[in-house]
Amino acid sequence: MKIAEGEVMIFVVLGTQKFPLNRLLKEIDDLVGSGKITEPVFAQIGWSDYIPQNFAFERFLEKSSFEEKIAECSMLITHSGVGTIVTGMRYGKPVVVFPRLKKYGEHVDDHQLEIAESFSELNYVLLCKEEDDLEDILKKCSTHKFDKFISKREKMITTITDYLKTV
Repeated sequence: MKIAEGEVMIFVVLGTQKFPLNRLLKEIDDLVGSGKITEPVFAQIGWSDYIPQNFAFERFLEKSSFEEKIAECSMLITHSGVGTIVTGMRYGKPVVVFPRLKKYGEHVDDHQLEIAESFSELNYVLLCKEEDDLEDILKKCSTHKFDKFISKREKMITTITDYLKTV
């Protein structure tokens, strides 16, 4: 299963840490298989051991391919990796965050949930904690008005550089 070059798609990102997120992959596979997701899906599945049957995937992507997929996608569904979330927002993509949860053995603690809740409270992303809610969250994502993310990185670098010049 391959996505044609330039074809709009949903991009699913599970990161590179050695923690699976099979719950999300299974749910997306079911939604695609049942026709509830009709748009092509491509996933970077990382260390997950569930193998999708109904959409294209790779375990890991080179940085350039990763950025290209985010630039091309119509929606980003991601674990709660700050770098991926911020990259999606930088490209102005609607982002759904599906954090790994401790209660399912997907991570050692719930820091991903805390990160996702912070971005959600700022209205930068939609948060989905349980796979049973994913279909509704994806429908909401197509009409939701996200707040625009404005990076303060350059200001922070200038502030730190100016401070270091004084010490």
